[in-house]
Amino acid sequence: MASPSSTLFEKIWSTHVVEDFSDGRAIIHVDRHVIQESSCRVSFEGLRKLNLPVRDRNLTFGVIDHAVATMPGRTADSFPPTRYRIVAMRENCRDFGIKLFDIDDPNQGIEHVVAPELGITLPGCTLVCSDSHTPTNGALGAWAWGVGTTEARHVLANQCLIMRKPKTMRVDFTGTLQPYVFAKDLILHLVGRYGVTGGVGSTVEYAGPVIRALPMEARMTICNMSIEFGARSGMIAVDDTTIDYVAGRPYAPKGAQWEKATATWRGLRSDDEAEFDKELEVDCTNVVPQVTWGTSPQDVTGIDGRVPELSTIDDKERRASAERSLFYLDLKPGQPLDGVPIDIAFIGSCTNARLSDLEAAASVIRGRKVAPGVRALVVPGSTAVKRSAEAAGLDKIFRDAGFEWRESGCSMCVGSNGDSVTAGQRCVSTSNRNYENRQGRGARTHLASPATVAAAAVTGHLTDVRKLAQGSL
Repeated sequence: MASPSSTLFEKIWSTHVVEDFSDGRAIIHVDRHVIQESSCRVSFEGLRKLNLPVRDRNLTFGVIDHAVATMPGRTADSFPPTRYRIVAMRENCRDFGIKLFDIDDPNQGIEHVVAPELGITLPGCTLVCSDSHTPTNGALGAWAWGVGTTEARHVLANQCLIMRKPKTMRVDFTGTLQPYVFAKDLILHLVGRYGVTGGVGSTVEYAGPVIRALPMEARMTICNMSIEFGARSGMIAVDDTTIDYVAGRPYAPKGAQWEKATATWRGLRSDDEAEFDKELEVDCTNVVPQVTWGTSPQDVTGIDGRVPELSTIDDKERRASAERSLFYLDLKPGQPLDGVPIDIAFIGSCTNARLSDLEAAASVIRGRKVAPGVRALVVPGSTAVKRSAEAAGLDKIFRDAGFEWRESGCSMCVGSNGDSVTAGQRCVSTSNRNYENRQGRGARTHLASPATVAAAAVTGHLTDVRKLAQGSL
């Protein structure tokens, strides 16, 4: 049972304990399990070896997103190196009776985009997936975390996992946002300020007036990069924004069940007297559009800033890492970020490929052209997002500007599906990771918001989108 003054996480934990071992561990029931073709094949092989069925196939949903090509007219054969993963996914879902959103399904898409937009993710639920960015779903007041293939096999077989209760952390975002500062900028700023180990061992609740003012899709961006903050999961309390988002989605409760569910969901917030193991505050008033300069999300600063001088980094290991990063990215200490030339602009991924992300980028692109020599592409996060964007005419804005308009998938974020960055090329990307070789062997990646990526695409270099919007460029 949760205490009279509980955090949001503690409330969800207490309602999902099947058995408490009284040593900090418990058996936790998993309400939703999302699987994808790049990681679940081994899990199914384990079930077959043990001759086990899926415990509750109605709680598991399959997607094809990581390995699938994104060019128009794509099929399972479009990128031959990963065809076997797609075929195996189809066979496993068929054999074990699991709902699969296949390549040609109207609801196909990236798992962390599809689960919320279909109502698979619900407030107060527990959700796992064999992907580290599963915390995205925590934006709906859920507890969601990534698992490995062995854990995924356990969930398939038992619908439960043995979990050690994490510590709790709250990050309050206060102040007011400047124009052209988005959720991506906020989470990058947090990681840059406290590092990639800032949230280790904790479930992070994002709170404060700035978070409460964010629309649901922006909240998903915040929670998505919890793993880059070092946390295994992140979440945001339920409010009217949450309820309004979930209402009417295909897998959401209906009728009397909806009324009963929402009455419960509205209590999914941390009590006023709840105590966290750690609390942080981020004043957003002076946060500007962010862009990374190194090979870690913590290597980040404002677009109006400079690559740091190595002498200003006190920690010896951190300084050595920064030196290696600058060599890899071909940047110099003290170099301004605004003006660094790019080769590729990528708008996509589970972090920033929802309709509002495409709208933000399109508002910058409208009436402009992609700079000569730059390859620019937009990969919607789901087929539903693609349909909505086309209905709104966003695809025409991007195409007229010179962008490639793609089918839904993980694309250049993971670089293992035919969409990749060539060695030595510099890509500004809306994805979540920028370590060496992430987008392709030798690829140089800068992380930024959709608006900042759009600005770079039309100028041909990293650009302060605020200057572009104000007409000073």
